[in-house]
Amino acid sequence: MTSRSSHVGGTSSGGGRPRAGRYELGRTLGEGNFAKVKFARHIETGEHVAIKILDKEKILKHKMIRQIKQEISTMKLIRHPNVIRMHEVIANKSKIFIVMEIVTGGELFDKIARSGRLKEDEARKYFQQLICAVDYCHSRGVCHRDLKPENLLLDANGTLKVSDFGLSALPQQVREDGLLHTTCGTPNYVAPEVIDNKGYDGAKADLWSCGVILFVLMAGYLPFEEDNLMALYKKIFKADFACPPWFSSSAKKLIKRILDPNPRTRITIAEVIENEWFKKGYSPPVFEQANVSLDDVNFIFNGSMDSDNSVVERHEEGPVAPVTMNAFELISKSQGLNLSSLFEKQMGLVKRETRFTSKCSANEIISKIEAAAGPLGFDVKKNNCKLRIHGEKTGRKGHLSVATEILEVAPSIYMVEMRKFEGDTLEFHKFYKNISTGLKDIVWKADPIAEEIETGGSSKSK
Repeated sequence: MTSRSSHVGGTSSGGGRPRAGRYELGRTLGEGNFAKVKFARHIETGEHVAIKILDKEKILKHKMIRQIKQEISTMKLIRHPNVIRMHEVIANKSKIFIVMEIVTGGELFDKIARSGRLKEDEARKYFQQLICAVDYCHSRGVCHRDLKPENLLLDANGTLKVSDFGLSALPQQVREDGLLHTTCGTPNYVAPEVIDNKGYDGAKADLWSCGVILFVLMAGYLPFEEDNLMALYKKIFKADFACPPWFSSSAKKLIKRILDPNPRTRITIAEVIENEWFKKGYSPPVFEQANVSLDDVNFIFNGSMDSDNSVVERHEEGPVAPVTMNAFELISKSQGLNLSSLFEKQMGLVKRETRFTSKCSANEIISKIEAAAGPLGFDVKKNNCKLRIHGEKTGRKGHLSVATEILEVAPSIYMVEMRKFEGDTLEFHKFYKNISTGLKDIVWKADPIAEEIETGGSSKSK
């Protein structure tokens, strides 16, 4: 990476695309409560990165300054081949931009969704990389606390990369007893002591999640799954699960030692690494610790950030017309050109978003979506050409929420992208199938959401 400024300007001049310093910001890759992740391109080098955008006002409101500074400082110093690399931190008056490595092989979840389960040797290979990354980060005081296949990415060579390590569960609150007390994570992957709300060791809780991941890789479904949350928690507390018959006896023994509901007797990562099943074909990565500067982090988190004064973001009126996509974004969406690896996912594997093109105007598209969503029990909130379609009924994983954006790809041709924001993936599939019926007369060409919706074992891994 080339040297860069630690301060960021606003949008580019001349009505161009938004910029963060010397990065041109592209489409949104994901959103959370405290952050949004966007695809970006370095204007000078053309290098592609992912930029995590944090809102300063929210950070100040939740008194997260010290926690976030500590996490970012630690993460910038981490240089491991199986952890997403953080390059630098930049900021403007209202936002903090964390510039990170972008990987091009999709999620490990995609492999499970396609095949249902992996062969034991392949599952072991990914598990070895996962444990190696987790152990390295724990040695530097960083716990993940939301480990699951969706947070495990693959690069172009199929190497596992843990994403959001140390940033997925901010703030990290360690009390005087030396334990964490924030209940977080995905229920199916969470350790029993986290649910118990009496404090827990973050490293031991991470290892439990790794055990669940190993089970999912080899079985194609979750060890603990119930539609009722309390029933699910009861199974987790008792470690009530059974390994399928195709697991080898040594793999079964290791998984049962990892999924020990008592953190005091649970196997440690050091013991996992010495386990005979784990060691088969294991070759620890060889890498050098780079000389990394924290000057940019210290610059961002200066005295003004630590003050009690609230930082208010300046809101600028956005254009009513849809955002015009530039060439490198449009190419990335073309399945026929095999350049989708420039973005965060290979679109043929994605099960949580879809898109269609239309020759109707943006206003017509919005009206049709509103008309089609209402009878299905969904409310539509508009912000120019960005929509949030929110389900009124509670589903399997809460209310289904679909982020929708209308983009102009050519004069009088619009692309409509629908992405699951919250809720269950299979419920999103069902929603899209239903709403498509009401949108048929405006669709020019549609990308199929999936050739087939996984059922049974493979769908359980989500």
